Amino acid sequence: MRFTTFVQSGAPRLGLVDGDAVIDLNAAVPTVPADLRQALAAGIDLQAACEKALASDAPRLPMTGLTLAPIVPEPGKIICLGLNYFDHAKEGGRDKPEYPWFFLRGASSLIAHGADGILPKVSERFDYEAELALVIGRRVPRHVSQDAAPDYVFGYACFNDMSVRDYQKRTPQWTIGKNFDGTGGFGPVLVTADALPRAAVGLKIEGRLNGDVMQQANTTDMIWGVAETIALLSEAMTLEPGDVIIMGTPAGVGQARKPPVWMRAGDTFEVEIEGIGTLSNPIRAEA
Repeated sequence: MRFTTFVQSGAPRLGLVDGDAVIDLNAAVPTVPADLRQALAAGIDLQAACEKALASDAPRLPMTGLTLAPIVPEPGKIICLGLNYFDHAKEGGRDKPEYPWFFLRGASSLIAHGADGILPKVSERFDYEAELALVIGRRVPRHVSQDAAPDYVFGYACFNDMSVRDYQKRTPQWTIGKNFDGTGGFGPVLVTADALPRAAVGLKIEGRLNGDVMQQANTTDMIWGVAETIALLSEAMTLEPGDVIIMGTPAGVGQARKPPVWMRAGDTFEVEIEGIGTLSNPIRAEA
């Protein structure tokens, strides 16, 4: 199954992707909440709901005509990993970390596919990061095993962890540089876990700036994969339906290049992940 979230009458709506069209799931099956996080928290059988929606005469909305929203507009938690690819850690002058560099993003930083990434007034060191995102489908028990951990993933999507590097480096903790408004591209679709290799292993990931390939790797290159990451997080916290985990970026980021490559107004950055799709965000300067 493939899902998207689009905007209608100013509010996000959960959509089932059917080819080049989208079915409003709540309109087709009113028992399904219009928000993915709410649907997951309620334990809705989305597989059955999708089958019912596909068999219905509910309107098919052309995907190209929709204004999209972030896949999960307001996650309970957005947990990100830094330095989670061997080559990216190396290009940053670091050895393999002994433990994941976790940090948090806020929902106010998220934007949809096609929405503008915002180059802030206060910085010109605006960087790109192509990443795999996952959405938790049901409550993860504390101290879950690595073997069981992937079973709690509902699906996967593309993410661009746009980073304001000078602010990120003003403090040992990266929070401020990772939470500017308009810097978390998330979408355009979420592909359910059953449609991909278990734990999203072996997927090609690529980041392109104005069509030029800047990052190219495979999810097998991660230091901590999906299963180990979820297991490690469960040692500390309860992961809940609709929580999002962003799995880190490979080498090729702008700050590591010589000379550095920063995103400018008028640029476009794309994240493509095998089996999932392509996320695209144009860049504009903050007004």
